Amino acid sequence: MWNTFLGKRLKGFKYAAKGAYMLVRHEASIQVQFVISLIMIGAGFYFEISATEWMFQMLAIGLVLSVEGLNTAAEEIANFVHPDFHNKIGYIKDVAAGAVFFAAGIAIVVGCIIYIPKF
Repeated sequence: MWNTFLGKRLKGFKYAAKGAYMLVRHEASIQVQFVISLIMIGAGFYFEISATEWMFQMLAIGLVLSVEGLNTAAEEIANFVHPDFHNKIGYIKDVAAGAVFFAAGIAIVVGCIIYIPKF
């Protein structure tokens, strides 16, 4: 069964779900972003945001959590390849963190566009 097209997709989904669980369980940065996303989802229900606002909010949440996960993966690979301090590894980690900064900044702008008019 696992060698069929559908079986391979189900197996891949299992690994992806395991990875998402590991991120939320063990990574402080993802835990913070996850809690913020739950708060924003709660705010969406409280303020009864429109379907379009929901789409932008959920895309922003997905963007931040995805980029944060990729940042964590990049950091783990860098630490594995070169556990000691190295300027190039530091640069790679900083660039990955910068990507999270961009994603979080865009999410904040989206949140402001959605929620400031509601106050």
